[in-house]
Amino acid sequence: MALDYRKCAEEIFSHLGGKENIASAAHCATRLRLAIVDNSKVDVKALEDTEGVQGVFSSNGQLQLIIGTGTVNKVYDEFLAVTGLTAATKDDVKAAAAAQMPIWKRLIKSLGDVFVPILPAIVASGLMMGVVEALGKAIPTFGASDWFGYLDMVANAAFVFLPALVAISAARVFGGNIFLGAVIGLLMIHPSLMNAWNVSTAESIPVWKLLFFNVQQVGYQGHVIPVIIAVWLMSQIEKWLHKHVPEMIDLFVTPLVTVFVTAFLTFTVIGPVFSTAETYVLKFAQWLITVGYGIGAFLMGGVYPTTVVMGLHHMYNVIEAGLLSSADFGNLNIWMPIASAANFAQFGACLAVGLKTKNAKTKAVAIPSSLSAALGITEPAIFGVNLRLMKPFIFGMVGGAVGAMFGSWMGIGATSYGVTGIPGFLIANKPLQYALLLLIACGISFTLTFLFWHEDEKKEEAAEEKKEALEVVMTTEAGEITAPVYGKVIPASEIPDAMFAQEMMGPSVGIEPSEGVVYAPFDGSVMMAFPTGHAIGVASKGGMEVLIHIGVDTVNMNGDGFKLLVAQGDEITKGQKLIEFDRAKIKAANHPDTVIVALTNGMNYSDVKKSV
Repeated sequence: MALDYRKCAEEIFSHLGGKENIASAAHCATRLRLAIVDNSKVDVKALEDTEGVQGVFSSNGQLQLIIGTGTVNKVYDEFLAVTGLTAATKDDVKAAAAAQMPIWKRLIKSLGDVFVPILPAIVASGLMMGVVEALGKAIPTFGASDWFGYLDMVANAAFVFLPALVAISAARVFGGNIFLGAVIGLLMIHPSLMNAWNVSTAESIPVWKLLFFNVQQVGYQGHVIPVIIAVWLMSQIEKWLHKHVPEMIDLFVTPLVTVFVTAFLTFTVIGPVFSTAETYVLKFAQWLITVGYGIGAFLMGGVYPTTVVMGLHHMYNVIEAGLLSSADFGNLNIWMPIASAANFAQFGACLAVGLKTKNAKTKAVAIPSSLSAALGITEPAIFGVNLRLMKPFIFGMVGGAVGAMFGSWMGIGATSYGVTGIPGFLIANKPLQYALLLLIACGISFTLTFLFWHEDEKKEEAAEEKKEALEVVMTTEAGEITAPVYGKVIPASEIPDAMFAQEMMGPSVGIEPSEGVVYAPFDGSVMMAFPTGHAIGVASKGGMEVLIHIGVDTVNMNGDGFKLLVAQGDEITKGQKLIEFDRAKIKAANHPDTVIVALTNGMNYSDVKKSV
């Protein structure tokens, strides 16, 4: 059955704590991204149970709902119509959410924001390089042809000019002029400079004497950290000048001073200092991956999924780019096997859940999510299935750890980054060993999950029954009234109380409850809360006034068996718990436990329709 986009949007909105709790809303290819004012007002469990929502998680200060490609945009359109919000961009939501983040997380987030936009270029180049190189090895005549030389040039362009791509993206993130950022990036790989990859074979390195600095005339091919720092500084200088330089000369003075000062500081201080720091970072990464017979890789393979959960995994792009550009590490991305093992292990765990579960909704989410994870996109599997069930997530961490250690033992690397899972075969330097890595990671997590994860079938079935039982029992021009309890709806004439049976309080229906919880039938407020807890009066935002009365003559129980969860004047959202009651105690007191729903201002509406 096709998803009802409007209903999905309405349900999502009903669990967010009201319009005033939503600072901004946008969507990407798969997720609805929300900046929330107060997360404590959000009913995450209810959101997870909403049809169409495959997973819910918080990342970088955003509440993100995984809905799926081709669907999220339709749900988003309905969400805007339901909430009355205006469309926002992902950057708007990020800006609204970033203000709530700690500084250290903002720094890591900035790295992710720099690298994510250029990943398509890196992935395309990396995959093409893998294909061209494989064909060159398999067909020697092709490797010596003009076609090979041409395709090799096209394939490696993104890596040759990586500093320029990083500089442009960094300028956008830091609020600088992207063209000035491009100039800084291009300066760092200018043809007048000695190519950094040729320094080790050079007889001598030319030097500039600038003031009291001796600046080596060497480019920064392959470096990323010095580029990011330089463009950050450039952006700060540019913004300061825009504020202080008179508008009449701003167009000329600001770009000139910005580029000159940034370039000088880049070649005299930033470049030498941070390129050295980057080298130490890469050496530490290599040591971590290879230390103790792969123990470091084992630990990182296990920890990797938790960094995905926290939204910190894009920080690894800096390490991967540096590894690829460094001859010291064979120009191989030896971090890729760790990410691939961790991701493919989550695929195995999610697939095991999908094959083992008897719950239709869980299966419908798990199978597609596992296939996505096999291709390297793990968020649906992690957030929609594994993390929510916890054991599969942990078993996935175990499989990822063992697979990563195996990859370290085998010396597996890659010629690109941003690609894991099955597509990783195109960039892996050892395809056979890489295949074994995937089998180990997937096999362990799949086996552990299939053997030791057991779903609570009764709980899942009850959740499904509850979702299906909630129906609209009354409609008016002002909106809908859903059943406040789960159970069988009966006409007013069958209510065992003459007053309600004759609908003296207004149009009414009765419900024979299947459990002892009263839920809000719509968004609105509490008009009247009886101290005894046996009844409550609520009003919708559209003006409907409804009395919910639990049982007949239960006022005589003096509150015994009733627990009121809200107070008069409280704002309520549809589906929110209002009262808990003990059906056994009601029956023991010889009272019918029929729940009555009465529209007390029904005379205000000309078209009142009841479900029975």
